[in-house]
Amino acid sequence: QIQLVESGGGLVQPGGSLRLYCVVSGFTFSSAAMKWYRQRPGKERELVATISRTGDSTDYADSVKGRFTISRDNAKNTMYLQMNSLKPEDTAVYICNAWRFAGLRDYEYWGQGTQVTVSS
Repeated sequence: QIQLVESGGGLVQPGGSLRLYCVVSGFTFSSAAMKWYRQRPGKERELVATISRTGDSTDYADSVKGRFTISRDNAKNTMYLQMNSLKPEDTAVYICNAWRFAGLRDYEYWGQGTQVTVSS
């Protein structure tokens, strides 16, 4: 059974930090490119950050560049999102996504999300 389980969300004050986790099971983690999305209230789902299968290539939305860092540990089947200098507009449900190509087709999997609230 394929599972992507996020954790690490919570309530934090503006300027604070959080580290999100996405633990993957049910497929070979190192075969998948990974992404963090977020869903802010009343807005469409937004791509926040992407990391390649090996972790040597990353990309970020302009809104989080310089503040967020995506990483992964293939030995632990885990992806991370380190979020610093958090702003109220970062309040959202953060969702883990995996994409891989196998057997001439691609597969995409989603987690359930973890809530991040930035407020004083």
